[in-house]
Amino acid sequence: MYKTIRMNLLPLSIIASAIGLFVISTPSEVFAAADEDGGVVLEVLLGLIVILIAAKLGGDLFERFKQPAVLGELFFGILIGNAYLFGFTGFEAFKTDLTLEILAEIGVIILLFQVGLESTVKDMLKVGPTALLVAVVGVVAPFLLGLGVTELIAPNESIYVHIFVAATLTATSVGITARVLKDIGKSQSPEAKIILGAAVIDDILGLVILSTVVAVIAAANGGGGVSVGAISWIVAKAGLFIAGAIIIGSFVVPYFFRFGFVLKGRGVMLSFSLLFCFVLAYISGLVGLAPIVGAFAAGLVLEKVHFRDFVSRGEQEVDHLIEPIATFLVPIFFVRMGMQVDLMTFANGEVLWFAAALTVVAVVGKQVCSLVIFDKTINRLAIGLGMIPRGEVGLIFAGIGARLTIGAEPVVSAATYSAVVIMVIVTTLVTPPLLKWALMRGEK
Repeated sequence: MYKTIRMNLLPLSIIASAIGLFVISTPSEVFAAADEDGGVVLEVLLGLIVILIAAKLGGDLFERFKQPAVLGELFFGILIGNAYLFGFTGFEAFKTDLTLEILAEIGVIILLFQVGLESTVKDMLKVGPTALLVAVVGVVAPFLLGLGVTELIAPNESIYVHIFVAATLTATSVGITARVLKDIGKSQSPEAKIILGAAVIDDILGLVILSTVVAVIAAANGGGGVSVGAISWIVAKAGLFIAGAIIIGSFVVPYFFRFGFVLKGRGVMLSFSLLFCFVLAYISGLVGLAPIVGAFAAGLVLEKVHFRDFVSRGEQEVDHLIEPIATFLVPIFFVRMGMQVDLMTFANGEVLWFAAALTVVAVVGKQVCSLVIFDKTINRLAIGLGMIPRGEVGLIFAGIGARLTIGAEPVVSAATYSAVVIMVIVTTLVTPPLLKWALMRGEK
């Protein structure tokens, strides 16, 4: 076994060593000179080269050990962002580069569009009251527990930090759980249907909470009052937007794509799908919500029946067409999220203690949702474990928090951000083996 692992890692180690030697032997001034000699374009190209290499090497390394590629992208991003600790400052400009930030934000929009495409309104309506109850409790319990533990451990932080960290704990990354269920042949089990159905509703509720928290912080930053009525209106606005997008979109989309089918040329279906995604993301931003809310709603509305005419004339499904775009843009976001983690904060024991407390709360909070299942034939432990991973959704929440400011001061400090990232990594790593054990244990 050891020999197999060593042989599998040999090509990777050779490539990584070559890249490492190149970086070490290249003076930092060469990286800085890209902006001086070739303008902004060369600087962005250099940033993309470094980020994409890191993403692919990191993703490959972690997938070899049966772990999600997103963790590898995050890990290598952390290495890049902390290269300054070894005297190399050539990567520092990538942390604040506006173009790379915009590309990363578009990548998140594409990612949430993909997540929405994996589910449909019909799927959401068919999940039943059990999945709905699991989702609601799986959002409320982690939020309240997160709020309590943040106020206990970080009492000097503002209430905005407390509510944002608590909001981050509500997320669920269903992709990791879905992969485990598929690998062990349990994707059609009652537990799988409850988990996957609840995760869709969980995503919607989590996005509503995220939009509410972001809007409250924005109001506070603008000097506006944050009353109970204002918060209620923000929640209602987020809910109405998603419901409106689903209802109106269900009527508009067929005519929208029928018009697109008339147009000649290649790539019409992909262009119209992205157009619909960007329009809803833009409207979402205009009404004070996060653009990713609109992107998710767009993916949720689009169903295979809308692309039937395009597929009949030989075009691929939209999820296949959009995959290469996501392959390029999405890793940029996760590598940049890793670059924002400052390893120096880990020297602070309070950060590690905070991360450990958040991780415990994150696990316990999702286990609570299994208590609302009263059918004794259902493996309740497996359902609670299946809702644990925060994965890419938790990183998206954390990334948004890192950019929010009140009075030019970041809402989420570097230490708090690092603690949240640790929580995301741990919950993502522990879920696959625990879920597999719980399901196989129940079978025995």
